[in-house]
Amino acid sequence: MEKLRVVGLMTLLTVILVGLGGYIGGNGGAMMFFIIALAMNFGMYWFSDRIVLRQYRAHIVERGAEGGRFDALYDMVDRLRQNAGLPMPVVAVSEQAQPNAFATGRNHQHAVVCVTRGMWELVARGYMTEEELEAVMAHELAHIKHRHMLVGAIAASMAGAVMMIGNMLKWGAIFGMGGRDGEQGNPLALLALAILAPIAAMVVQMTISRRNEFEADAGAARISGKPMALASALQKIEQIAMRQPMNVNPSAAHLAIINPLAGGGGMSNLFRTHPPTEDRVARLREIAARSGSAGLVR
Repeated sequence: MEKLRVVGLMTLLTVILVGLGGYIGGNGGAMMFFIIALAMNFGMYWFSDRIVLRQYRAHIVERGAEGGRFDALYDMVDRLRQNAGLPMPVVAVSEQAQPNAFATGRNHQHAVVCVTRGMWELVARGYMTEEELEAVMAHELAHIKHRHMLVGAIAASMAGAVMMIGNMLKWGAIFGMGGRDGEQGNPLALLALAILAPIAAMVVQMTISRRNEFEADAGAARISGKPMALASALQKIEQIAMRQPMNVNPSAAHLAIINPLAGGGGMSNLFRTHPPTEDRVARLREIAARSGSAGLVR
């Protein structure tokens, strides 16, 4: 059911994009902007891992590197990816003080899981348990298993294309340009379309991102078998992230397990990259309740 909803949302994004292109240039305009979207999707798909690692100031770690400091992390990911039925991903560490984690890459064979140095230090200091870190890494592996990075990249690039077209329409309305085939359009209607279409595209994109987070949480519960460890980790990470926002490009914020930027409430919930943490914790509690008092999922 969740996958069908995401497919429906992606279809809606496509309709918005092609519809705007058609408004500007008829069938030719619709096709032109569809091709632009495909080109943007391909670029994001192929180069996403390198782009995201650079945005998060992350570097790849191998087993035995840095005096074996991250061998436990590497072995943890290796064990969990076997539970998930995945090939071994690249393991990376981000030089960010805020505790967080993310996954990126174009497919199962070219995937990356990354933790920030802040997260690793929390475990070293005993503020976060190894079980909680394990649940966080299982969440990132669930993103890989469900190909969320590809879905997210496509949604982001299509929404970006809609915003680009919206800007064109906005300038068209300001200078009294018409719509399709040079017809004189209503400037107010054109301006409304230029404003509302990008907002609609962004809402759809953020809805897809939030659904992916819920699915990855459920997947993490299956991979690690410990939904309440993930619930506890999410609460701890959010508490710190709210006090210590990360300096990272907003375009990559949706990849982190908790939004690394300052959050909000009210109407801004429509534009949240992640569901409210209390909602995620509630769902994880439901999973734990269904699986027994110990919260183990097998």
